[in-house]
Amino acid sequence: MATVAYETALMFWRIITQIFFREIRPRGGFNIPRDGPVIFAGAPHSNQFLDPLLLSLEVYRESRRRVHFLTAAKSMKRKAVGFFARQMDSIPVARAVDEARPGTGLVYLSPDDPCLVLGEGTRFKSEFSPKMQIMLPKSVNSAVAEVLTVISDTELRLKKEFGSETGKGTARVREKLAEAEAEGKKGFPFKILPFIDQQELYRGVYQRLKEGGCIGIFPEGGSHDRTDLLPLKAGVSIMALGAMANDPSVKVKIVPVGLYYFHAHRFRSRAVVEFGSALDVPEEFVEMFKQGGPSKREAVAKLLDLIYDGLKTVTIRAPDYDTLMLIQAARRLYKTPGQHPTLGQVVELNRRFLEGYTHFKDEPRVQKLKADVLKYNRLLRDLGLRDHQVPRAKKASWKTLSLLLYRLVLLLIWAVLALPGTILNGPVIILASVISRRKAREALAASVVKVAGRDVLATWKILICLGAAPLLYTFYAILATAVAVRMQAPLGVRLCTPFLVILALPFMNYAALKFGEAGMDVLKSLRPLILALGPGHQRDLDKVKEMRMRLSNEVVGVINEFGPKLYDDFDQFRILVPASAPPSTGTPGVWRRKSSVGQVDAQGNLLIHPMTWIDERLFGWSRTASRGISASGGSTPVSRPQTPDIESEEEDHGDYDDVINYIPAYEDASRGKLRNRQGSYADLQRLRMTSVNQTNTPVTSSGVQTLDNQSMHVRSRKRKESLSDLVPVGRIASVDRRKDFETVTKGLNEEISEKPSA
Repeated sequence: MATVAYETALMFWRIITQIFFREIRPRGGFNIPRDGPVIFAGAPHSNQFLDPLLLSLEVYRESRRRVHFLTAAKSMKRKAVGFFARQMDSIPVARAVDEARPGTGLVYLSPDDPCLVLGEGTRFKSEFSPKMQIMLPKSVNSAVAEVLTVISDTELRLKKEFGSETGKGTARVREKLAEAEAEGKKGFPFKILPFIDQQELYRGVYQRLKEGGCIGIFPEGGSHDRTDLLPLKAGVSIMALGAMANDPSVKVKIVPVGLYYFHAHRFRSRAVVEFGSALDVPEEFVEMFKQGGPSKREAVAKLLDLIYDGLKTVTIRAPDYDTLMLIQAARRLYKTPGQHPTLGQVVELNRRFLEGYTHFKDEPRVQKLKADVLKYNRLLRDLGLRDHQVPRAKKASWKTLSLLLYRLVLLLIWAVLALPGTILNGPVIILASVISRRKAREALAASVVKVAGRDVLATWKILICLGAAPLLYTFYAILATAVAVRMQAPLGVRLCTPFLVILALPFMNYAALKFGEAGMDVLKSLRPLILALGPGHQRDLDKVKEMRMRLSNEVVGVINEFGPKLYDDFDQFRILVPASAPPSTGTPGVWRRKSSVGQVDAQGNLLIHPMTWIDERLFGWSRTASRGISASGGSTPVSRPQTPDIESEEEDHGDYDDVINYIPAYEDASRGKLRNRQGSYADLQRLRMTSVNQTNTPVTSSGVQTLDNQSMHVRSRKRKESLSDLVPVGRIASVDRRKDFETVTKGLNEEISEKPSA
């Protein structure tokens, strides 16, 4: 029964997440152990209740394994969150900070002893006991320390000095105390944190691991919206070491998991879940843990460092927001011939760019490039353009005007189709926006680590919609029934009306969602056309295009100069072409199979990208649709539709834009010529087709096997092994073509996992 409830909950949440997110991409799923006890350590914890949902969904999809997450007991007490958490078989965790209460009087530190806390009007003897904690106000980052002994009502001794999340500790406390004294205040207000014995929790976790189960935990301790990781809590280390110390036959593996969101708080954003290589818990750490005392603490700290190093391989950790913006801008400028990065490779490129910038940020050439990139971003803001629109900007002509008029008509059509669903869902949209922002302000006020409280926005939007949408649909059903009765409709119609309305509304609203997305894509593509037609703007467009080309070349030059200094195997592991999404084959048409990025890989994707399909036929340049030339400027291979502006925020606002593209590895099959030999995945495509269809399969003139229309729609229910993005192109070309696709993929993944990460 528990299994059925868990799978039902997963199915429900998969539907919800697929509606909220435009795309969710797993990466490194081959790193998930298929059996044995596993702890999934996720970071950064930047989306409060969605993080564990996405991790659980992707683990189950990749390995069919169930993950039991540790969830704050305070959250479990909430009606909606607690109900769903129990369905997912979550483990409640009591946190002292959730039970904090205000203390009496004011406190300050002894001038001579940082571990001695003095009070003014305090009642330490009645409010504190050993092992409890005292927490100072937010002005000193809510510094917390454990009480060792209570000396009197006005004196208590701490086990250690005050620390804080930012590591400033006692020095910051004394600095703020001096400021308070200058204002005539004797000390700080404080809070009392009770002692909570977690032994029962650990025993439950040990039992799950002993049974070969999977535990999920976010070792940062709480959600946040910072650009770097918070200090990790020791709980994850204690769980792994304690389970192995209690039973020598238990061999726990720890899998670091990185979660990336492209506009995390936004509806219809994108997400990537990356699984790193599984970490084995060293036996010497287990022996040290068994000894207890200082050796136990040392073992916990060392394993925590090991986990932290593992998380660094799957997370992008920028020291501040401005640096993250700079890295993203440089990554967008970095293009290699014939390359269109997959979502996973965009994440990997950001990570490598950040590592390179951290090492060489003081180099004069890097400093100059930084200044030029920031200048380029300012110019884009002034023009109202986005980076991916610059190369496609064209000189004004009658085709530009025709294209603008056509897209305005198309925008009107999509707006009309999306309008009914938007109006019907308007109350829910407004309610979710207002309440989620209020909850974000409340979370920000109660936290010492949040920057803007954005980590709770998406969670509350989903919860509010789940609660309000059924009520709204019920109201519409009652209203429709009342209208039917008022119009004296037949009895059968009156009885069926509420059921028809409730059943029809979800489908109508989903259609409105898709029409609205298409309309937003069209809307965001209009500005470059308007600028091109405006008097005097052509000079600005030429300037920004020339500047972009120069910066792109400079970015490549900097990478070529400093890359080999940072990575010994720079050329071997350089990301030049995607390794996760072989191009589709077959006759171009309106309907085509889905690509590995989860979208329809087709020039004829009329619903999702309506502009591309018609633009290239009505307003294409010299060779029209035979070569897939985009009217908005530049070549577009027929197997890769150009996606119009896909996000609703400026590119320099903190997230990644225009990252979903398809691999242009081939020209039209009738030309019989590869676009790029380095980017060819013909060998893997042949292997894949051979494994799917052993019958006579037609082969194109480029040597790529194709499937007939019927076989294109056949999907195997068994999930195939996915290829790592880091497999070098040369290695792929050398595989034995006689081997089946699954064997080759598994071998390449194992081979890449044994090499050091670049």
